Amino acid sequence: MQFNPVTRKSPATACHDCTYGAQTLNDGTTRFRVWAPRAERVDLVIDDLNVPMERDAEGNHSLLIEVDPDTRYLFRIGDRQVPDPASRAQPGGVLGASMVVDPYDYVWKCNDWNGIPWHHAAICELHVGVMGGFDGVCQALSRLAGCGYTAIELMPIASFQGDRNWGYDGVLPYAPDASYGTIASLKAMIDEAHRLGVAVILDVVYNHFGPVGNELPSYAPEFFRDDVHTPWGAAIDFRQPQVARYFIDNALMWINEYRFDGLRLDAVHAIQPQTFLEELGAAVRRACLPHGREVWLILENEHNAASLLRGDYNAQWNDDAHNALHVLLTGEHEGYYADFAKHPTHDLAKVLSEGFVFQGQLDRRGIARGEPSQDLPPTSFALFLQNHDQIGNRPLGERLTCLANDADLRAAMVLVALSPMIPLFFMGEEWGCRTPFYYFTDYEGELAQKVREGRREEFAHFSGFTDPERCERIPDPNALDTYAASIPRVEDSMLALAWKRWFAGLLQLRKRYLADRLAARCALGCDVLGEKALYARWRLSDGHHWEIALNLSNRDVSLPRDSATKVLWIEPQGAMDALDHGTLAAHSAVVMVRELEGERFIA
Repeated sequence: MQFNPVTRKSPATACHDCTYGAQTLNDGTTRFRVWAPRAERVDLVIDDLNVPMERDAEGNHSLLIEVDPDTRYLFRIGDRQVPDPASRAQPGGVLGASMVVDPYDYVWKCNDWNGIPWHHAAICELHVGVMGGFDGVCQALSRLAGCGYTAIELMPIASFQGDRNWGYDGVLPYAPDASYGTIASLKAMIDEAHRLGVAVILDVVYNHFGPVGNELPSYAPEFFRDDVHTPWGAAIDFRQPQVARYFIDNALMWINEYRFDGLRLDAVHAIQPQTFLEELGAAVRRACLPHGREVWLILENEHNAASLLRGDYNAQWNDDAHNALHVLLTGEHEGYYADFAKHPTHDLAKVLSEGFVFQGQLDRRGIARGEPSQDLPPTSFALFLQNHDQIGNRPLGERLTCLANDADLRAAMVLVALSPMIPLFFMGEEWGCRTPFYYFTDYEGELAQKVREGRREEFAHFSGFTDPERCERIPDPNALDTYAASIPRVEDSMLALAWKRWFAGLLQLRKRYLADRLAARCALGCDVLGEKALYARWRLSDGHHWEIALNLSNRDVSLPRDSATKVLWIEPQGAMDALDHGTLAAHSAVVMVRELEGERFIA
């Protein structure tokens, strides 16, 4: 093997010193390390060369050696050759050889970027694959920025089996999936986003591994617990220091080496103990605060653990808010929507005034869920009408543009865009996309059949799908056509362009009047005006009151208003006449500011 020294190409290029994997060092050597506590011997395999690694008392196997970047390698453990569980790149897929990566190889261009404050976030969640890979996302960035987004959130990009996947079946969390492009193209996409003033969030999955390519149980069964199970199998054992280090290093790698501006942690209710999440949050803050970087940590958490939001985490996806809004918009009440079917208007009012609906009471399964959240600022919650889950986990993957009438949908989007919570939209919402977003995978044989049958069994009890023939309408997740049908068809029709201008106007108003005035503990209350109608109020940092009234019903409701309130947005515009006469029209929303006595509200 030829020695190839590493040279630092840019003073702004950073490399995170990961505990595991193939870590290139400044002296040109590469350190290989893997945790295999059940193995007495592990060999590094490069071509026909097998080099024994040194084992320590904790079961870490290490080797320091000179290799070229892009060298392919495997670990031989017993009679098996396995990829590196901390592989930085898998050019041949998750079952192939790992590759040594030179983290200094990309020369960053936007070196003065330090992030943006969380209260400035307006987020677009997107799937890299259907957007055309890292290069496709890069090309779309100027369009997304023009719509008013200040951040994009990538669904998981960790390496998975096959060429198509949502990303939540990743098995090698350190390696961006090769089907999306090169590491250089990922970094170039982030670089371009920063040049445009757009932050980039990465969705990471630390609660489970996918069903193909995870070799850890064979040589490190201690990585998992045999006493706790999740919907995906045995729970990961975060009590083990090596396991905790593996995931904390992963988070720090994405933030420091790839310059991601934040992480969204998937389904952390499946991560126990909670102290791991606290440890991870503290590690990220320690790494970023000395440099003054704005780095965001966002949770998905069925437990509604408000305590985490008082620490190092910026916010949680507010599923309670989504569920109440979805029931109001569609009338659906099956599955988890059953918890919000009885009093959706009151539930939404509670969300807008207190954060969570479930703050410790029993849900439909008789399980106590949540913690009190009234003291948290609205920015502790990401508010959305749809995301990958809420669209793709429907039998036919419909968006709200196909489920709700346009007037109600636009009124609800006004609430999401202009409430003091942090708005999150799914790719295509900015122009009224009607393309479905299906659940898709790329498995073969028995596993493909299990996924296909499991998908249809999951929805067999839903009304409209109890008939086996109707269940056949549910797309096969493994079919290429299912994936192709999920690619958002960007329309240049007059209707789409008008919708895009309308949407950009909402986020422009948010930026101009609201973002810099958000204050902690500012909720003043939310009144229910009638069925599907409410009136929410917040105190801004300058003392003015921000007010939003929403009416998703078929009836006008009374909404007296005095001269101290100034209308900033009304949807539709034709509802202004009714408002002047003290009435909130059916299917409408209005955003107002109540000015302080003697003080004008100005941008």
